[in-house]
Amino acid sequence: MNPGHRQLVVLSFKAVDLLVMVAAFDLAAGTLVLGSDWYSLRRLFEVRLKLSNVLLFVVLMAVWHLIFAAFGLYRSHRLSSVRTEALDVVKATSLGSTVALGFAWLVSIELMTARFLAVFWLLSTALTVFARLALRFVLERFRVRGRNLRNLVIVGTNSRALRFAELVEGKPTLGYQIKGFVDEEWGGVEAFRRTGRELVAGLGDFGSYLREHVVDEVVIALPVSSYYAQFSHILLACEEQGILVHILPDLFDVNHKLRLEVLEDQPVITLRTGAMEGWPLLVKRIFDVVMALALLVVLMPVFVVVALLIKLTSPGPVLFVQERVGLNKRPFRFLKFRTMVQDAESRQAALEGLNEVGGAVFKIWNDPRVTAVGSLLRRTSIDELPQLVNVLLGDMSLVGPRPLPLRDYQAFDADWHRRRFSVRPGMTCLWQVGGRTSIPFDRWMELDMQYIDNWSLWLDVKLLLSTIPAVLTGRGAA
Repeated sequence: MNPGHRQLVVLSFKAVDLLVMVAAFDLAAGTLVLGSDWYSLRRLFEVRLKLSNVLLFVVLMAVWHLIFAAFGLYRSHRLSSVRTEALDVVKATSLGSTVALGFAWLVSIELMTARFLAVFWLLSTALTVFARLALRFVLERFRVRGRNLRNLVIVGTNSRALRFAELVEGKPTLGYQIKGFVDEEWGGVEAFRRTGRELVAGLGDFGSYLREHVVDEVVIALPVSSYYAQFSHILLACEEQGILVHILPDLFDVNHKLRLEVLEDQPVITLRTGAMEGWPLLVKRIFDVVMALALLVVLMPVFVVVALLIKLTSPGPVLFVQERVGLNKRPFRFLKFRTMVQDAESRQAALEGLNEVGGAVFKIWNDPRVTAVGSLLRRTSIDELPQLVNVLLGDMSLVGPRPLPLRDYQAFDADWHRRRFSVRPGMTCLWQVGGRTSIPFDRWMELDMQYIDNWSLWLDVKLLLSTIPAVLTGRGAA
């Protein structure tokens, strides 16, 4: 699922949970506090407008949200049973009601009696479970119709791996597409081949397979005791490239964020690297859309002037469109104002010997393909403005690792560089602020990893503000 869509689903769950809490609160108050006259608007507003009740309600909403988040009710439940999710809801509403009782006792709020809280807990629990079931049903219908799917690779060809594949395929509501299996030659591999399933790579080729294919999640079904070295290699490859990992069946020490889930009777361990998840990611996406729309409106005269200058000074299109590598290595059409001659890409091979930047990137300080207007656009970074459209489309973010051409991606010589593709690429990042093309390639990659591991909304704001002087001074631009 596109991370923006995932955050929209999470926002829907949060909104529904709060609405259910409000409904349960009002029903409990109307039934027990206002008695038979609960429908009287005058009486209802008299109760609601007491300062203590308003304060209680605001605090209760905040606590409710925090408790639901703490019980993991806003993470993906693809591999969790309905029973598990319902139990988590019961735990969350029970704790929330208990906290509300303690708060009411502390500040002596008459509205919150033990009887009121009992009714409130019963209503909030029942309504939340019902709402969760309804939302779960809607998501499952989307997956059955081929939407909201994730590409899954299973490492291992033993009976446990095959059983897990059968479980997943038998539940299309989970929304997984099994792209194949990865394993080495062993005594049972011929029996596996007779099942008609595809062995897409060997254990030694696993890293190469991840580089060349779109993989959202990996399930490891190898026995840890006899494949410990292979486990470490596979986990490292997934960590370097920012891919979600599930493990069957044993726990052992790894430097990942870990959680345990259960698919029927099969335990599944999920490992995640990096900090970019949860409701802050939704806020980041909303901020991206609002800012991109605002900037496009404000900068429209600049777009018109630049388009005219490009058309009047050199033949060719106004926009340069190139396929670049995006989130989880998915290609997308990258937009920018054209700053070079029309056949610039076809001439690049002849100029490879003049490359002045180490690593996988290609850059010439005085590139002969750059036009006079293009040189000005590059120094001021105005050529990057069309990427605001990419931000609106969800291909990019305002802040994130810069998207690279396929040529640069294919020249990577270290898999840890590929973890930069585990987040949405951006228009600016630490590299942009720290010197752009004037810094070495390995340092650029280190800055991208630093951004992923330490990401926060405040870091995005600081980078956006720091980009302005970097652009105005033209530091490191080429």
